[in-house]
Amino acid sequence: MVEPLSPNGRHLLQTVLRHEKTEQVPWVPFAGVHAGKLKGYSGREILTNGDKLFESLLMVNEVYQPDGQPVVFDLQVEAEILGCQLLWAEAAPPSVASHPLAQNLTIPDHLPQPDEGRLPMILDVMRRMKKAVGEKTALFGLVTGPFTLASHLRGTDIFLDSVDHPDFLTDLLAYTQQVALRIADYYIEAGMDVIAIVDPLVSQISPRHFKRFMSEPFSTVFDYLRKKEVFSSFFVCGDATKNIEVMCQTNPDSIFIDENIDMVAAKQITDRYNITLGGNIPLTTRMLLGTQQDNMAYVIDLLDKLDHHNLVIAPGCDMPYDVPMENVIGVMRAVRETEHTRQILKTYQSVEVDLEVTLPDYASLKRPLVEVFTIDSDTCAACSYMYNAAKRAAQELNDSIDVVEYKITRPENVARVKKLGIAHLPCILINGELKFSSIIPSTRELLEEIAKVSHE
Repeated sequence: MVEPLSPNGRHLLQTVLRHEKTEQVPWVPFAGVHAGKLKGYSGREILTNGDKLFESLLMVNEVYQPDGQPVVFDLQVEAEILGCQLLWAEAAPPSVASHPLAQNLTIPDHLPQPDEGRLPMILDVMRRMKKAVGEKTALFGLVTGPFTLASHLRGTDIFLDSVDHPDFLTDLLAYTQQVALRIADYYIEAGMDVIAIVDPLVSQISPRHFKRFMSEPFSTVFDYLRKKEVFSSFFVCGDATKNIEVMCQTNPDSIFIDENIDMVAAKQITDRYNITLGGNIPLTTRMLLGTQQDNMAYVIDLLDKLDHHNLVIAPGCDMPYDVPMENVIGVMRAVRETEHTRQILKTYQSVEVDLEVTLPDYASLKRPLVEVFTIDSDTCAACSYMYNAAKRAAQELNDSIDVVEYKITRPENVARVKKLGIAHLPCILINGELKFSSIIPSTRELLEEIAKVSHE
């Protein structure tokens, strides 16, 4: 039997975020829409109905026994308030379907109010969760980071603004930083212990770009949170390997990463800055498509490779809706009962995805083929922007090219990724050649690459 969640789970996580030594490594399941799965509710239901969200979060707390847990994992809350239209899904958070600043270089001045959008529902659930489990579980308030929110407002043109409109980009990030601070204030007042600044698009830019445009906004946010006496986290999805160092230099209490990043190499960097590192159980190949023992083995391997000081075990990002409950329980067991789990795994043998897939005959294509490999464009912001860039290019070319998305939530697409030797997601291949990996192209850049193959 797994020991019930100890009354000091919250204390354990807070101790680690203070960079003090502990006997146990904390466990934080990022159960966003997946929380609804436990109660039979859709992702849309729990992101719009406070009672259903509260029920689902209590079930997460009971079944997965977390030391910390998020209340809402939805990076579109602020964007919706600021005028972005949303496209809703049943088993995923919504995605942004319109960008108010796509043709407009005017910086907004409106800051979200607590009675706008879905904030009343979210703040109410935060207070209810604080009362129900706040003594034993650290609660996370997730805030959309300045760059991702700026991209929601501007669209993919934001990747050209650093060259074409650098002053506008600086001013826009200053504005979205103020939005982040305003939302953080609301969440702190509602009792959140950790404010996580979630900015997946940071993985899509260079360290030079980060230093020039992002260092000040993020540093300002983390300094502010420290003065407010709450813990902070910098949460990034995708292959942010190149940016771990500059992220550390913004001085968050913790950084959370996904499976695109080598956890051992990242921790060598975060340790130099005395920053807690969290992650990075693979969302699809392990949590969604793997067995319970696959997940246990991954966690044991992490614990064996890493110094346990300044460490948190967590999924690489928001867990997919359909992750089997037993897989998450397996992770929790491996964290809490490590030695017992080793005994369970003595006869364990991993089973690789070994499906036969047929690749296109790239040499005989009659028109350009743009293949977008994603974790899932419905749930991953960087993936969504990568896929949308390809679709916009197709529109510009009057649909004279073919665009296909391969989500690795499907086993056959995992096999396709393996066969092509793709290392990082999201990425774009044109006629079978890797052109953009963890870098979202502007429409102009993508059209230039397509033109090259069109003229061959």
